[in-house]
Amino acid sequence: MIFKMLHIVLLASFKYILTIPYAKIIGLNYSQALIAVLVGGIGGFLIFYYLSNWIIRRFDSFKPYLCMLIPGFIKRKYQIYCENRAVKPKKIFSRKSRVIARIKKTYGLWGIIITTPVLLTIPVGAFLASKYYSGRRNIVGYMLGSIVIWALILTTAIHIFT
Repeated sequence: MIFKMLHIVLLASFKYILTIPYAKIIGLNYSQALIAVLVGGIGGFLIFYYLSNWIIRRFDSFKPYLCMLIPGFIKRKYQIYCENRAVKPKKIFSRKSRVIARIKKTYGLWGIIITTPVLLTIPVGAFLASKYYSGRRNIVGYMLGSIVIWALILTTAIHIFT
């Protein structure tokens, strides 16, 4: 039983929505499934949020060294990222940056909070929250609340309909 619970905890830290039906399939009862999914989701979010925050800070500090190691033909293409200028260059909008800006403007913080456990994965939601909203107060609390609420909703729905 302990190995089943550990398996659910590890799976919930990555792919949250698939974990609850899987817990029911392998024979966990309602309370065991709920506890395992909550521990996995909350633990996974905290690990990935603080890990991605650390990686983003480290990447920014090592960026000048990375730019020295990049071959010349690549450096010419991404010259804006490797130059240290006092004045920021004019932003060049690509298709990808426009899509990200549109999603951020349309859905924003609450879109990430609500969709992370269900549509996005826990690592992707944690990275987006860390990258774009780490300066906001209570971001971790909101995300943990979303994980708890979705766990209650999904576990209860699976328990009722199966």
